[in-house]
Amino acid sequence: MAPSTADERERPPEIDVAFDAVVVGAGFAGLYMLYRLRGLGLTARVYEAGGGVGGTWYWNRYPGARCDVESMQYSFSFSEELDQQWDWSEKYAPQPEILAYANHIADRFDLRQNIVFNTRVTAATFDETAKRWRVETDRGDRVVARFCIMAIGCLSATNHPAFTDREAFRGPIYHTGEWPHEGVDFAGLRVGVIGTGSSAIQAIPIIAQQASALTVFQRTATYSVPAWNEKLSPEYRKSIKADYPALRAKARARPTGFYFPFNMQPALEASPKERERQYEEAWKRGGLPFLGAYGDLLFDKAANDTIADFARRKIRGIVKDPATADLLCPDNVFGCKRLCVDTGYFETYNLPHVKLVDVSKTPIERFTTQGIEVNGTEYHLDAIVCATGFAAMTGSFEKIRITGRQGLTLAEKWQAGPRAYLGVASAGFPNLFTITGPGSPSVLASMIQAIEQHVDWMADCIAHMRDIGAATVEPVEKYEDEWIEHDPGASARIHALYRGLPGLRSKVQRGHVQWV
Repeated sequence: MAPSTADERERPPEIDVAFDAVVVGAGFAGLYMLYRLRGLGLTARVYEAGGGVGGTWYWNRYPGARCDVESMQYSFSFSEELDQQWDWSEKYAPQPEILAYANHIADRFDLRQNIVFNTRVTAATFDETAKRWRVETDRGDRVVARFCIMAIGCLSATNHPAFTDREAFRGPIYHTGEWPHEGVDFAGLRVGVIGTGSSAIQAIPIIAQQASALTVFQRTATYSVPAWNEKLSPEYRKSIKADYPALRAKARARPTGFYFPFNMQPALEASPKERERQYEEAWKRGGLPFLGAYGDLLFDKAANDTIADFARRKIRGIVKDPATADLLCPDNVFGCKRLCVDTGYFETYNLPHVKLVDVSKTPIERFTTQGIEVNGTEYHLDAIVCATGFAAMTGSFEKIRITGRQGLTLAEKWQAGPRAYLGVASAGFPNLFTITGPGSPSVLASMIQAIEQHVDWMADCIAHMRDIGAATVEPVEKYEDEWIEHDPGASARIHALYRGLPGLRSKVQRGHVQWV
């Protein structure tokens, strides 16, 4: 966290101040929600735990951090002027550039005046008599608002496994999701990285360039496709900007939220030779669009086996040591988890000072004063990087005591798992919106586009409530239950969610939420 300014440290708490809406979080979701609320003429306060805007891109500053959606599409689409004003420098933008973009958004639309930084919301309680949310923070704020909107992110609460004797290790321990803003110099150090997910796949090649020895502890192998990242030429940027609205429209019609050419032909109808040619071409293009090589890869296990086998052959062709290559080859469905995009990840394991340790069958036993012990072997380390991910979807909610009708807390309702309708709201918690919350397909798409879709619906819902004079809105429990249980109608609702705002609006009009 960036140091607080004197003004931030000394600001008096807000007591009994009333707003139309309180937004928790100033990442891309919070920024756009604030923009839409102000556009409706509503008063709003945004509370942000960090020292600046950006959310994920404020906290995740680990080496190699960058987006996995091409920059020209990993951006807001609500302003054509913004599209024309901002220039991305690379095919896949690095973290500092994305953070600069978030700051540009805050400045371009004068959003900072409504944001309070270095302030964490600790409680939100629904007052059934007043039909208002009472929100408290760790800085002593106690405010009321008609709407409480959680823009806290799907992947923002870091996961710290309870390793035995963790405190015994004498060196520094870092987490990729809480990276020091001043950076870390690993030059000449023996470094251990725990995890081989998306963050690790980006960080490991960079850390390997600095460290004298790098030991990677892998529980689950991950599929990854080369990014083939490159600088964007002025000519390319100009060609995209010349018809940005058409590109945005095509992107909104895709389940992923971003556009790329998609071959609808079934993989199993192609000959083995033709499939190999198609996969090679898709591999050379790289990135997430690799999954668009054929139209049935995520629907037919036999078809999926063909692309999974291709990816494993690629790994074995890159990694020289057969035993290491075998460990790096996933044995699960290709694309079941979000595909990773890398620059030189598998090649890194060919370096003589890089070692892969399998902890899938014999987990990490303990931390020692000098490193990590696995299966009776101690690996001596000077620094440890925990690329252990996040308490996905629900972790940030667990940090806030959210209380709805009749004193029911969200933690109590979600004790057996999160229950939310379409990922945007939960029965029993009126006027509480959750942007890309649990139950939404958000993390399977481009997050900015998923955010825009949810925020646009929420703003439309709030405006509709104003038009009809409704005080509260919340899901009908029956439909929430059906959504959770994935009844036969769920696929239709997912389709409606993917297709955008009109589909969601139709569900509201047909009684899937209740107005009071």
